[in-house]
Amino acid sequence: MNTLSPIAIGLIATSDRASSGVYADEGIPALKNWLDRAVRNPVRYVEALIPDDQDEIESMLIHMADQEHCDVIFTTGGTGPAPRDVTPEATLAVLDKELPGFGEQMRRISLHYVPTAILSRQTAGIRGSSLIVNLPGWPRAIAETLGGVCAEDGSVVVPGLFGAIPYCVDLIGGGFIETDAAVCPAFRPKQK
Repeated sequence: MNTLSPIAIGLIATSDRASSGVYADEGIPALKNWLDRAVRNPVRYVEALIPDDQDEIESMLIHMADQEHCDVIFTTGGTGPAPRDVTPEATLAVLDKELPGFGEQMRRISLHYVPTAILSRQTAGIRGSSLIVNLPGWPRAIAETLGGVCAEDGSVVVPGLFGAIPYCVDLIGGGFIETDAAVCPAFRPKQK
């Protein structure tokens, strides 16, 4: 029996074509697959598939943070340089505090795989007691970003984002997130 407290995680896929049914969204299923393996708490997912529209993205981020009280909200897609890529602008518009280190680390991870990582504009920050993180839209890139880059022997070459997320959520007053250390160990400073 799992005695850990439940947490709420918001998942927002931004895509004009997926939201209109041209093709199936792969971002939310990839995120859920990774999170289901990494997080030991019971998770209540709040999901949305919406177009690349800044007002709609802002409204959904506010809803998930303020009404759904999500501990973490992940977006997928809409972070490149194309005219309709407005997820970072929508995110920055609703944040209380930006956390630029997340974007820096995401690009560092992606640069290990592709030189076009420098085109990514991913960011993260805090709204109330919710952490909002913009992730890439491709399933493989989502897993790489969250889990990091590992060498063939399993050693960490570039740490992933998720190892820092539970402590960040602690600091902003969100729920206590317990991870499966075999998938992604959470870093929390030792208590004095």
